[in-house]
Amino acid sequence: MNNTAATSVRIWFCMVVLLFISAPFAAHASTAAEIDAKVDAALGRLKAEVPGSATVLAEAKGVLVFAEVIKAGFVIAGEGGEGALRIGGKTNGYYSIFSGSVGFQAGGQKRDIIMVFLDAEALKQFRASSGWKAGVDGNITLIDTGASGTIDTATLKKPIVAFMVGQKGLMAGVSLDGSKITKLDR
Repeated sequence: MNNTAATSVRIWFCMVVLLFISAPFAAHASTAAEIDAKVDAALGRLKAEVPGSATVLAEAKGVLVFAEVIKAGFVIAGEGGEGALRIGGKTNGYYSIFSGSVGFQAGGQKRDIIMVFLDAEALKQFRASSGWKAGVDGNITLIDTGASGTIDTATLKKPIVAFMVGQKGLMAGVSLDGSKITKLDR
């Protein structure tokens, strides 16, 4: 096979994989009530699985929750979901999150992403943006637990912290950098 044909095959393969990956994200746009119910469930899971998380949430100026975010792929992966921004315990807007990556990866997973705005100015900047990119428009520090199983309090001095909760508590070795967050019309 010559270089042109090989390149065409690679492009075709990448397009098919990308279509396969993006299908679950575009297949169902949730209603506001469905998103709110999933957000409530995600916050309940966080409080039940991560000791000390309720204290962090109580200090928040705002909490952006993406429940049941799906990541799937083979070599090329995509991740996406919908969520709500809560301020003072009330929904203040609906958002989507999406990211993509290329590399050695295969499979899929579902997780909750809970971003906690501990700084009023960081929340204000987020709300004023038309499209927000993690790691570019704002740095997010992922919360981890120490050897004692409690939240590392040093991370709580950052303007934006995040929990990534999988099927068995906090997830390690993950990043939100490059994730695109966009406000939804709901």
